[in-house]
Amino acid sequence: MRLRNVKNKEEILNNSSYLVKNPEEYIGKWKTLFSNNNPIYIEIGMGKGKFIIENAMKYPNINFIGIEKFDSVLAKSLPKIKEELNNLYIIRLDALNIDKIFDKEISRIYLNFSDPWPKKRHSLRRLSSRVFLEKYDKIFSKSCEIYMRTDNQPLYIYSLESFSEYGYSLKNISFNLHETTEEELITTEYEDKFSSKGMPIYSVVATKDVSNNKK
Repeated sequence: MRLRNVKNKEEILNNSSYLVKNPEEYIGKWKTLFSNNNPIYIEIGMGKGKFIIENAMKYPNINFIGIEKFDSVLAKSLPKIKEELNNLYIIRLDALNIDKIFDKEISRIYLNFSDPWPKKRHSLRRLSSRVFLEKYDKIFSKSCEIYMRTDNQPLYIYSLESFSEYGYSLKNISFNLHETTEEELITTEYEDKFSSKGMPIYSVVATKDVSNNKK
């Protein structure tokens, strides 16, 4: 994916109080940064930030961390935080290094419209592959919860199989989320774009007890 450069990108990144520039220093002690013991939810691949920002606004008793690896995307998302939020931080990170940043302190992971890596030889790069599930084992605290949404049916089917094979229980399986749910959803930018075109949104909640984590 080719990303356009953002004007004043470095200035935006350097001046944001929400961007944690040294995240590795907080491994195992993110609650000290938030100054509370509230659950921590993370979104891997937060994109332009609509989903994570709106969640932080709606749920002040949950701590949220958005993760994105591209500077240009971060420079677009950070200015969207318009009000003071004490329960939100942003990290610039490649998800492959996620277990170097967190240690048994995350309660929920959101995987929203992740890169499907459609070629079979790239399947282990998918955020729902065994490679990443093993990393998630190291960062979950008392329970494992993965909330996934995608517009890509092959990725969705692959993920259902991957979660199940790794010991997760699957619930709230939907092949068209916006038609099957009655609750008011917080959506992503991609989700709004796809659903406005009548495209189905696939979703699932995968859960597992920490005691069942595979080593």
